[in-house]
Amino acid sequence: MTRRERRVDVLVVGAGPAGLAAAEGLAAAGVPEVEVLEREQAAGGIPRHCAHGGFGTPRTGDLSGPVYAMRCAAGATAAGATLRTGVTVTGWAGPRTLDATGPGGLERITARAVVLATGARERPRAARLVPGTRPAGVYTTGELQQAVHLHHQTIGTRAVIVGDEPVALAAAETLRTAGVRLVARVTEHPPHPLRAVRPADGAPLLTRTTVTALTGRPRLTGVRVRHEDGRTTTLACDTVVFTADWIPEHELARRGGLPLDPGTRGPAHDPAYRTAEPGVFAVGNLLHGGESAATAAREGRAVTGPVLSHLAAGTWPASGPRLTVAAPLEWIAPNLTGPAGTRPDALLLRTGRRLTAPLIVAGQDGEPLYRRRLARAVPPGRSFPLAAHWLEHVDPQGGPVHIRLA
Repeated sequence: MTRRERRVDVLVVGAGPAGLAAAEGLAAAGVPEVEVLEREQAAGGIPRHCAHGGFGTPRTGDLSGPVYAMRCAAGATAAGATLRTGVTVTGWAGPRTLDATGPGGLERITARAVVLATGARERPRAARLVPGTRPAGVYTTGELQQAVHLHHQTIGTRAVIVGDEPVALAAAETLRTAGVRLVARVTEHPPHPLRAVRPADGAPLLTRTTVTALTGRPRLTGVRVRHEDGRTTTLACDTVVFTADWIPEHELARRGGLPLDPGTRGPAHDPAYRTAEPGVFAVGNLLHGGESAATAAREGRAVTGPVLSHLAAGTWPASGPRLTVAAPLEWIAPNLTGPAGTRPDALLLRTGRRLTAPLIVAGQDGEPLYRRRLARAVPPGRSFPLAAHWLEHVDPQGGPVHIRLA
């Protein structure tokens, strides 16, 4: 089959909130050929199948996920970007050159700049190494939402949710919409001091509890759990939803040889969203996973300036030292310092356990750079901002910058 070869100014891979915001900003800034490729048949990313509210901006007001997704897509096309759905990027053929396949056949597209915005996914049961049988009735939140809101499938009658992050509440709402009774929510984390152990729907929240196995064949019949004190029980159900535990959709980045940050598992990047490959930027949940649509869209808008600068000058400044974290901190973004004189407005950090007024310190080569106690508690599984002004004191020729709790 003949492969059609083309050139564009900017190629955006992924039509979620980040990719669409980047495309809208670049097209509105006058970049002639901005093209967005999306493997799904419709643009909008995860919000497309999130029927609940909570999306939008102060200007648009509160929107449901599908309406927000449509507005993001409409904004990009109205600005002049070309949006192509049902097109899968299969790999790299060279710097800033990508192979793709879609309804029109095989393509090879070379761009002056590439913006990767492939998003993130929840780890499925297999990736979490949960043993037991392999029955029907096992979902992630995204799979559940698509089954209910996009495909209108019958789900089950009794469900257990594994997770206690905000997305778990969205899963609970989707189960209610499908007429499924929620038996319990299960989390390995300790109880939140300000959160009810038994929510309004009557389903208990089992904290410090681990899922040890799934039972049943061919349909799920139960979720076996172990409590912190060693007690075990089986929660009778025909549906289980594994929530959160996000991982970036980094396969394309890996194929392109982009170094990944060990904490975020997304491409290592500096404050301008530059990766290690000249001309290749990355934005949104590909960089860190599990952030809100608003955060992803904000990063998509923020990459407009760096891409325009690259298109104008053609240069690719070297990034500075790495930013690293120590447990219980899980990751930091960005995870590379920028060229001298550049820094982000704030850094994003995530912790693996609840922190109460943590004292955060940073240093480089044994020299202190930052020391500040947060005046609030930080829950696990959610990011929190850290001031970035102190990055101006980083030695660009020095070793990694280490961030930890004192």
